Amino acid sequence: WGRGFTKKRVLTSASTKEARDAAYLDSWRLKIERVGNLNYPAEAKRKGVYGQLRLMVAINSDGSLREMKILKSSGHRILDQAAMQIVKLSAPYSAFPPEIKQDTDILEIIRTWRFEKGNYLSSF
Repeated sequence: WGRGFTKKRVLTSASTKEARDAAYLDSWRLKIERVGNLNYPAEAKRKGVYGQLRLMVAINSDGSLREMKILKSSGHRILDQAAMQIVKLSAPYSAFPPEIKQDTDILEIIRTWRFEKGNYLSSF
């Protein structure tokens, strides 16, 4: 790759055919859902606001949060902000295992987040 080049890969649930990627993504998803369900937005509960959004989260190889971006809004500001807050609360993430780190400096994870009736969060 040479100097100055960043090796970046994008993971979605559909693109995780390799076991190394699937294991990391599943671990990340479980952490997000655990933290998200503990920190479900109170205002959304009170108002009965539900919806889904698409979010990109970029993670550095050491597990630190690099950036995040809403790719498709839920249409509810409170849910979009809650998703970003959950990402921040969940950081840092696990450092990349050697088999991912060898060819990846930044991992972009793109998932759909669902804030659902019953006040729980799931992502796929």
